Amino acid sequence: MNRSSHTDTLAQAVKDAARQAGFDVVGIASADVFHERGETAKERVGDGLMDGLPWFTEERVERGMDPATMLPNARSIISLALSHHHEGDAEAPDNAPRGRIARYAWGEDYHRIFARKVRAFIESLPEITGVEDIGTRWYTDTGPMLDRAVAERAGVGWFGKNTNILTSQGSWMLLAQIITTLDLVPDEPLKNTCGACNICVDACPTGAIVAPYVLDNRKCISYLTIENRGPIPRELRPLIGDWIFGCDICQDVCPVNRKAQVGKAYTELTRDADNRARPELVELLELDDDGFRERFKQSAVLRAKPEGMRRNVCIALGNIADPSTVPALARVLREDSSPIVRGHAAWALGRIRTDEAVGALRGAAQREKDAGVLEEIKEALGKVN
Repeated sequence: MNRSSHTDTLAQAVKDAARQAGFDVVGIASADVFHERGETAKERVGDGLMDGLPWFTEERVERGMDPATMLPNARSIISLALSHHHEGDAEAPDNAPRGRIARYAWGEDYHRIFARKVRAFIESLPEITGVEDIGTRWYTDTGPMLDRAVAERAGVGWFGKNTNILTSQGSWMLLAQIITTLDLVPDEPLKNTCGACNICVDACPTGAIVAPYVLDNRKCISYLTIENRGPIPRELRPLIGDWIFGCDICQDVCPVNRKAQVGKAYTELTRDADNRARPELVELLELDDDGFRERFKQSAVLRAKPEGMRRNVCIALGNIADPSTVPALARVLREDSSPIVRGHAAWALGRIRTDEAVGALRGAAQREKDAGVLEEIKEALGKVN
């Protein structure tokens, strides 16, 4: 067998084993420097579109452009995708005010799932390849690796106008990469494009997709409800709707998902979906920090932190504007230790505008000491007077 045939066979064996290990889409990319995608990412940072993510710097991008900086003698990258597609949408079981959580967080944290699957797969590589001394380094969005650029180069998918990777199996994909010293024949990038379709651009309620393939992180509901630790800008709050962790809108409307198949990791990534996907909001608002951590243990939702979740719940309740939630919001405005949460509770009460809500705001105006919360109360009362 000549070298080309051997490396072709080796790459196919690795991809077959990855699929058997539970990954939905697998591709091989070269470990060459990602010049074009890296420069684009640095431009986004320079333009301020990644503001709010202090770890996403030009230096980080620079490191992620060159796989050899992460693994000396890197020859190939194995690109892996797990689908978190769930059959149908999670429906609210009753008329109680409920929030929405992005699909990828309905079950176990995908970082934990990838850790199990990737480590087991790496351990199997010597037997699969017949090579004992294999160098590897793997990532799933926790390191500098340009994951979408890898997936694109490996033929796993193509860049969508919403900046997600779109695959032949849909866009409900979570990505991981294994940089390796194995010399594997790379796959060809796909020729697919979004063509003239702009559905996702038009559907984004906050206008975060400022142009095809360009996302302003500062406006994205996923950023606002997860990574942002401060107040959410008032002008964006009404646009968030009932999303309390992440957002799926640009994927919900994407035509490639009309025929999306349930993924191999379905049961892990969507465990307890009914309970996680549409949680009852007043119940969440009344959880203490320990209760929050217990409710969402081993879930990606923990990234929002207890304070962030209560803030998000206040926004959702303000947008739903159910008068029955006023007592809970008034209690938060009166008792919550976080000025950020109290301020968002004031905003929500101002949206509901019942006599009881106005009374709660006026009472809070007499006792509140925090200047930021007082400003929120003033704004809320100004809308009802």
